[in-house]
Amino acid sequence: MRPALRAKAIAICEEKIAKKGEGVGLSFYAFFANRNDDPELLMEAAEWWIRTHALDHFEKAVKIRDMIRSGK
Repeated sequence: MRPALRAKAIAICEEKIAKKGEGVGLSFYAFFANRNDDPELLMEAAEWWIRTHALDHFEKAVKIRDMIRSGK
């Protein structure tokens, strides 16, 4: 995952956790606007989420943040 996407994903996880608590879940779609304005970046996130880590559609934001921070 490219550094810009990592930083964006961590920031969004942090924002969701701050607003809704540590139990909040999200999908990789949370990292993007409601329109598909960067299909390559969306596919990169999907690849990381689905193929690389076989994550469920919704996962805890804390788990995703920690995975990204650890370099997974």
